[in-house]
Amino acid sequence: EKVSVEVLDHLEHLALVDFRDSEGVERLQKAIQFADQLHEVNTEGVEPMDSVVEDRCLYLREDDVTEGNCTKELLENAREKVEEYFVAPAGNIPLPKLGERETFLQGS
Repeated sequence: EKVSVEVLDHLEHLALVDFRDSEGVERLQKAIQFADQLHEVNTEGVEPMDSVVEDRCLYLREDDVTEGNCTKELLENAREKVEEYFVAPAGNIPLPKLGERETFLQGS
């Protein structure tokens, strides 16, 4: 089954992955076919799980800084920050416009 132009465009913006070449589109289609096998699994009567280790208690450690304490120096490297957090760009790869993509996909 072919991946539509709209789905491909949406996935690229979510994953920040460029599927412009035929190899990228083919790999995506194979991944979708592989994941589609999950629809064949009978999950009737199976309760949803919060974790795969629900029968065990997971202990969390305190998240204390034990060395470094160099937050200020690290944030000086940030192109953009909000409070004490790095701000990720909306996308880090140049993506073609939707209209440019249609001609490529018609040949795949």
